[in-house]
Amino acid sequence: MSGKYLVATDQNFQAEILDSSKVALVDFWAAWCGPCMMLGPVIEELAGDYEGKAVIAKLNVDENPATAAKYGIRSIPSLLIFKNGQVVDQLLGAVPKNQIAKKIDDQLV
Repeated sequence: MSGKYLVATDQNFQAEILDSSKVALVDFWAAWCGPCMMLGPVIEELAGDYEGKAVIAKLNVDENPATAAKYGIRSIPSLLIFKNGQVVDQLLGAVPKNQIAKKIDDQLV
């Protein structure tokens, strides 16, 4: 089931991701990135799967360079998992859905 992911920006990142009481997965992506486009539907599925349990977000690195720079994003797609305002895990590249879900699940306990 696909859900609505959060569109993260330089402006809302603090409030929606860092200040959230929930675990958050942020997909750093760009429109020109092929692997990012392949990962898009997976992120939507995860948003449905984790609705109410975790924040699933996408941040366009071209439109939000400050946040991408803050976290040293050099290659995309980069998936960062946040808990209590801190990066607790990360995945690089178009990784399979079950691998992403396991990383989120590890933080939900």
